Amino acid sequence: MSNKYLIALLLSLLLHIIIALVLGLGDFTSHPKPLPQPAVEVKPIEAVVIDKAKLQQQVDKLRKKKAAQKSAEERRIKELERRAAEARKVRKKEQDRIKRLERERKKKEKEKKKAEKAAKTAKAKAAAAEKERKRKEALKRKADKAAAEAKARRLKEEAAAKKAEELRKKKIAEQKRKAQEAKERAEQERLLEQQLAEEMAKRQKARRQQMMTEIQRYTALITQTIQRNLITDRSTMAGKSCKLTISLAPSGFVKSVAKGQGDRVVCDAAQKAIYKAGTLPVSKDPEVFKEMRIISLTVVPEFND
Repeated sequence: MSNKYLIALLLSLLLHIIIALVLGLGDFTSHPKPLPQPAVEVKPIEAVVIDKAKLQQQVDKLRKKKAAQKSAEERRIKELERRAAEARKVRKKEQDRIKRLERERKKKEKEKKKAEKAAKTAKAKAAAAEKERKRKEALKRKADKAAAEAKARRLKEEAAAKKAEELRKKKIAEQKRKAQEAKERAEQERLLEQQLAEEMAKRQKARRQQMMTEIQRYTALITQTIQRNLITDRSTMAGKSCKLTISLAPSGFVKSVAKGQGDRVVCDAAQKAIYKAGTLPVSKDPEVFKEMRIISLTVVPEFND
């Protein structure tokens, strides 16, 4: 309660106390109290003759005085009653004012509480809204960061993919170039090998022909050597032959003679003729000798006419 309401209440209470004191001390009976008379010395009544007219005059004077006193007292009572009524009115008015002020205070207090509650609610809503705003901003920042990182990754991946594609194309082109070069080189090598093979074949053929010629020549020489050392008999050997396999040393030395198919007499004679020769003509060329170190030939006896 404010000081303004307290002062008004105290004034109202003081006014009620004053009215109560006035009403308690005043005499509102129909007969006024006798006024105190001054103390007079009572003298012995003396028997005197009283003038009736003067006595009546004194009585009327006293009656008027008493009536005046009564009228004054009545006016005083009415004044007090008026004041009391006014005081009641003032008190009621003050009470009404106090009640009105109290209602206004309660109303204002209620409005204040309502406003405080609304402010608190608004503050809570504002705080919640701010929190939500910050949360959304954080989410947006996070999303923006994630989007930026994703974009950076995508650009990096695209750059890497582009670089990888360029490297792949370059590698494919390089592979194609190398493959083409390898193909061309292989073709050149094939052609060269073919040429070499053809050349080698020609050379081998020529060499083979040369070797065969040499082998044939030395075979003919060996046959002649055998024929020179062969003891012949037309009656037993005519029209007959023998196949022999001769193993020779590089010097032409006869290592062994194996008889094959043919006439036994011719075979025995041919074998003796070879061993008799002991050394047969052989080529000094290792390749030619390699082909004829084991030589097979057929001995047909020749007869001198």
